[in-house]
Amino acid sequence: MLLFNNDLLSSVALSLPNRGLAFGDGFFETLIYNNYQLRLAAGHAARMQQAAAALYLTLPAPLTTAEALAATLARLAEANGLPAARLRLQVWRSGGGRYTPTTDAAEWLATAEPFAPDDSPIGRADFARETQSMYSPLSFCKGPQAWLYVRAAHERQQRGLDEIILCDAAGHVAESGAAALFWLKDNMLYTPALASGCVAGVRRAEVLRRARGLGLHCEEGLFPVAAVLAAKAVFTANVAGVRAVQRLGSVLFAEPPTALLASLRR
Repeated sequence: MLLFNNDLLSSVALSLPNRGLAFGDGFFETLIYNNYQLRLAAGHAARMQQAAAALYLTLPAPLTTAEALAATLARLAEANGLPAARLRLQVWRSGGGRYTPTTDAAEWLATAEPFAPDDSPIGRADFARETQSMYSPLSFCKGPQAWLYVRAAHERQQRGLDEIILCDAAGHVAESGAAALFWLKDNMLYTPALASGCVAGVRRAEVLRRARGLGLHCEEGLFPVAAVLAAKAVFTANVAGVRAVQRLGSVLFAEPPTALLASLRR
């Protein structure tokens, strides 16, 4: 089952013209439903509101608040008999037109698949050679820039890596191919700033919040590759899990502290 504009359906035929297909005029959100609740609902709702504002879209009522979003997507997970589900919510502008839109109204589609967390270590990672992150007013959300990650994933596959790390044009570290990047050194936690072009991940924000709660000083900034390679421990985090990086290029890293990983994976 899927949800199309809040209707539960077994399938849907999307009408043309479709501005999401034609112009990427919209965004998507990946969410996790587990133990009969939507994880980090407030963070997802806030990022969706920010994305909608940046695209001059009006979110439909079932998506406008954390409470509405959680109730809406719980219907989908339960209709599919999934106590744990990975949900994809696609939002795009209604109507036709070319570059100039004719409305701020939005349509949306939500799909569900079974979910299992992936906290397995990343054996071999390296920096991308062919693809760079790019900062823009929309790079904080998921959608218009997704081809970057498709291209990076292709390079990762071709090079036989377990993960790939993107940098911006100036050589600042940005993020991994599908997750936020963090590293530890001298009891400090570092992560790239949004100015690097990285996604403003909901799990990224949650990692920073929990790390500060454990007494770690956290710093966001524009860091060179050398800063990561000099770290004691490196890990990635997204909605699917928190994964320790064992090797980046030729550099080996220690395992992040067990207490930190346990807190971040709750």
